[in-house]
This record gives sequence, C-alpha cells and structure tokens, in this order.
Amino acid sequence: MTEETAVRSRTARPSPRAMTLAAGCLVLAGAVGWWADQDGGLLWAARLFHHPFVFGVLTGALLTAALIVAVRNLVVRVLAGVAFGLALVMTLPVFLLVFLDRPREASDTAAPGRDDRSLVIVEGSAMIDPLWWVYVDEGWGPMTRRWKVGYFNGDAAENALVQATWEGPDRVRLVTGYAEDGTEQVHLVDLDHETGRPSRAVRMG
Repeated sequence: MTEETAVRSRTARPSPRAMTLAAGCLVLAGAVGWWADQDGGLLWAARLFHHPFVFGVLTGALLTAALIVAVRNLVVRVLAGVAFGLALVMTLPVFLLVFLDRPREASDTAAPGRDDRSLVIVEGSAMIDPLWWVYVDEGWGPMTRRWKVGYFNGDAAENALVQATWEGPDRVRLVTGYAEDGTEQVHLVDLDHETGRPSRAVRMG
C-alpha cells in the first residue's frame, strides 16, 4: 500500500465528530417526532420521525462506533461493542412484541360537507384485549393535524367501542357497550369549527 493510498483510507473513514453529529441529528429528529405525536400535532411529521426504537438503536450504534474509532484502548472498544450488543438483544423482544401488535387504521371517513376533516378509527390489542383509538384529522397534506377523540379498552364489554360516526361536520357520535345487555352509552363530542379540536376526549377502560 502506497502512502497516498493509506492517506485516502484514513480520510475515507467517518470521524467520531461526524458520527456524534449524526447521532445528535437523530435525537433532534426524534424530539420533533415526539412533539408531532402529541394531541393536535402534525400527522406527517409524527409518521416520519416518531419511531423511538429505530431512532434509539441508530443513535446508540453511531455513538458506539464513534467511541470505538476515537479510543485506541482495545478493552474499551470491546466493552463498548459488547454493551451495545447486549442492550440491542434485551430490547429486541420488546420491539418484536410492539411490531407484531401494531395498531392498524380500520376506517377513515370524511366529515359531511368537508373534505379537510375526517374521522379515523385505529384498532389494536393489548394481549387479548381489543383496543380502539378515535381521532379527527384536520387539514391537508403535511399540515394535517391529528386530534384525539377517544380511547377504548375492550377488557370489559361496557367499554368496547361499537360505533363511531359523524353527527354533523362539527360533532362526533361514539357508542360503547351493547344494547342487549343494557350497557350501551352514547357519547357526543363537539369539535371546534375552525381547528377541529375536540371539546373533550372520551376514555373508557
């Protein structure tokens, strides 16, 4: 290997500073995703950046690599790699459990007379208990905001979501329980005409 080739090889390797900076950018992106995932946050930003496990693994990998490159001590390098590997192995089952039980969007219904507002029902589960989340999406494209209207845990029959429909462009009708066993309840949630923000969020279970 010539001296010129060796110099090129050293310069091509990512520097610890660059990897640390990249890790910082991931942390910043994750913070944006967390903010966007709050009630009334930007839906597209949440979908792009709210992935705590993925961003956490990438950030840990970058910081571990930066430490291995920056430190010449072999023991420190080995310990850093082993520590990251153990952390990854320990969190992987949690990731797989969450991924396999990932909620899915069951319906998306536009509000009467408005194409900038829709009622979204998301279904999931907690082991054997069915779960439902009800949202109102307001706006278009990247500026769409998602508001929480209700959360229902079907561990008990009276808490199960039976129906979620529009009762006018500024009102949502939620039905829980069952008429057959006398547990049916109707919940009406009014929305702000301009922003779509619900007057309250219904939570059962």
